[in-house]
Amino acid sequence: MRVLLVEDDLSLASGLESALGREGFAVNHVARGRDALAALRAESHDTVILDLGLPDMDGLQVLAELRAAGDRTPVLLLTARGEADDKVVGLDRGADDYLAKPFDMQELAARLRVIARRLSTTASNRVIVGAVALDSAAHSVTVDGAPVQLPRREYMLLKALMENAGKVLTRSTLENHLYSWGEEVSSNALEVHIHHLRRKLPEGFIRTVRGIGYSIALT
Repeated sequence: MRVLLVEDDLSLASGLESALGREGFAVNHVARGRDALAALRAESHDTVILDLGLPDMDGLQVLAELRAAGDRTPVLLLTARGEADDKVVGLDRGADDYLAKPFDMQELAARLRVIARRLSTTASNRVIVGAVALDSAAHSVTVDGAPVQLPRREYMLLKALMENAGKVLTRSTLENHLYSWGEEVSSNALEVHIHHLRRKLPEGFIRTVRGIGYSIALT
């Protein structure tokens, strides 16, 4: 899941990037509202985490401009404001959820997973394709009931493929799921992850579509 984090507190932003990265999210960060709007015009994201107290414009204004432009990307608001009115206005302007600072990092990750489920064709944390089961809440994978240990990137890659079983995901789409802005990515990094995954999964589970990308067949 690709997340755009809009937060001017650089210490908090750094902590969120690290914590959410460990939970399997690819996080891109901007500190200003105008930069957020420009980023969303340039590239698609699955979710926006939007702080209300930004230095150049109010987060509610960012949300209003986003929705006025027809962008329906889910938005989770972060606010240090205690007044209920701010939350109500945010939800009325098209926000999907909100959290008041300070908040628990695990709760934020759980709320992002709820948003991901809304976007997905699945209605639960578990995705099962053939002998392979992935549980996003437990961050676990099993093959024929036996647990399989996957590093973070391999887990993120498998999750993207399984949640889109039956579809072909392009190389660029998969790289966007795995890497945040500014990360150095070698030219064969994706192929290396696919190779390692295939060694741990049933034969033929991940299919190469030459010149396009990879897919998992619905079974």
